[in-house]
Amino acid sequence: MDKLDFLKALCIEAGPSGYEADVSRIWADYVKSFASITTDVHGNTIAVLNPAAERKIMLSGHIDEIGFMIRYIDKDGFLYFGPIGGIDTNLIPGQRVKIKTGRGIVKGVIGKKPIHLMEREELSKCAKIDSLYIDIGARNKDEALSMVSIGDVAVPYVEFWQIENNRIVSKALDDRAGAYVVARILESLKDREIKVAVYGVASVQEEIGLRGARTSAYGIDPDIGIAIDVTFATDHPGVDEKKIGEIKLGKGPVIARGPNINPVLFEAVKRVADEKQIPYQVEGIPRATGTDANSIQITRSGVCTGLISIPLRYMHTPVEMVDFTDLENTVRILAEFIAGLDGSEDWRVFP
Repeated sequence: MDKLDFLKALCIEAGPSGYEADVSRIWADYVKSFASITTDVHGNTIAVLNPAAERKIMLSGHIDEIGFMIRYIDKDGFLYFGPIGGIDTNLIPGQRVKIKTGRGIVKGVIGKKPIHLMEREELSKCAKIDSLYIDIGARNKDEALSMVSIGDVAVPYVEFWQIENNRIVSKALDDRAGAYVVARILESLKDREIKVAVYGVASVQEEIGLRGARTSAYGIDPDIGIAIDVTFATDHPGVDEKKIGEIKLGKGPVIARGPNINPVLFEAVKRVADEKQIPYQVEGIPRATGTDANSIQITRSGVCTGLISIPLRYMHTPVEMVDFTDLENTVRILAEFIAGLDGSEDWRVFP
């Protein structure tokens, strides 16, 4: 499969937190030709190169996305739902959705009263999520129940676009882009002589509490753990660079720095990027990050942890945007970093 087709396949599949299996299968099918694959009871998919090596590095990209879960069906067949992960309620009305059911995909729309029928005070209010519903065209509750079940999940039904200047637009780039990068790093290393064991994890349930990274890191017990996620691009209107930093699409992956990050590892990754002349950006995060790196760092007795992020516009919307060259440069930095490890490195801050 072509690498862009691989990214597209990952993104268009429906897989909110707890329901990632079909996305994980796509990821595993791509990786299984060059790495050994295992899965765990939580749903994490783990690929490994050179498993006999004593020192282990774990790469984690979460494969779940935000979405909706059906919680109630009224007598007229309309489906009421709750959010899975951080949903912007302003963006929900008017969306097309696909509902993942035991019978296959069911299409629906999230309706809203026409503007012509709204009272003046309604125009300035954000709809409450418990007042929103999905219309699947059912005539009544019984017909709806013949199509969907309580607990089925839905995600936006949108296209995957490649637009100008290597930009990719899709739902679920947070963090299928990171899961893509993990797979491509393994692929880049498959024919190289590496001296450490490399565990690539397509982790689950990040959007509801960094859960898959916690369980997979405990099982792998890595010496080094690096999360690959997305971060807020600040190169579009409405974002305050003074609060987040200057982060731009196309200017390279973002190497995080802060208390969640081992400073020795930060310098080592940055040094590789400088030596190989691979563009990168630096982000200061003065707290625990909201990424898999947070869970990895405090697993067992502690893990030497890093975070490499892909600049992303419009996070948690159906039109997330990345620059494809940033993904490929993330692959390059981490593949070169891993290839340069000899397994004797001391990652203690005070050796």
